[in-house]
Amino acid sequence: MTQTNSLTIAGKTYASRLLVGSGKYKDLDQTKLATEASGAEIITVAIRRVNIGQDPNAPSLLDVVPPSKYTILPNTAGCYTAKDAIYTLQLGRELLGGHKLCKLEVLGDEKTLFPNMPETLEAAKVLVKEGFDVMVYCSDDPIQAKMLEDIGCVAVMPLASLIGSGMGILNPWNLSLIIEQASVPIIVDAGVGTASDAAIAMELGCDGVLMNTAIAGARDPIRMARAMGLAVEAGREAFLAGRIARKFAASPSSPMAGRVV
Repeated sequence: MTQTNSLTIAGKTYASRLLVGSGKYKDLDQTKLATEASGAEIITVAIRRVNIGQDPNAPSLLDVVPPSKYTILPNTAGCYTAKDAIYTLQLGRELLGGHKLCKLEVLGDEKTLFPNMPETLEAAKVLVKEGFDVMVYCSDDPIQAKMLEDIGCVAVMPLASLIGSGMGILNPWNLSLIIEQASVPIIVDAGVGTASDAAIAMELGCDGVLMNTAIAGARDPIRMARAMGLAVEAGREAFLAGRIARKFAASPSSPMAGRVV
């Protein structure tokens, strides 16, 4: 994979632009196999829902996705206030031995799981001041995405559609505006349903895609994980190659000039 295809977040470079979650699998063995099949190097973990050391008597996710092999990305899934999100990530940092990289998400309600942006902005300010490298889940609002970058977040992660909905990219124009103005990685987070959604995100110019339900909820999670890895790679290659312009006229693949007969 060429250097142009590598992803750099908070000074660390990754070969894969696919980031995956660790929840919703039937067991830890399936989590391990699907993660390996995806080729992802960054694995997000819900601190409030998954054991990574909180319970020494229970199986730990880190046994199947070890920090020696993967970058663990603790997240604040299930938090509805800035205060809860900050506390959760402080706990995650302690459990992971001072780990700075984190994913911030502050939800607005249980029905839509849409981000609560005022609380997200408040939490981001505190966490950045405390030395966290914050990757932040947010709405597809270009203004607020830029505000999060200006606060000091190391990656901005707008939703494509609602978490777990599988609806794909509902507003490519907003994503394009966010990408155009950004100087930090823009990673689609939430809403991907299948491989073509991931490819479209990358073709738009996103720096990466994060997903969980699309893989874990598939009929064959391991095969879907592999497909998602390939889709992200193909989408990135297409973006770098540059698609042809759309036009309302045919253009023959074989020009008439120079024909033999």
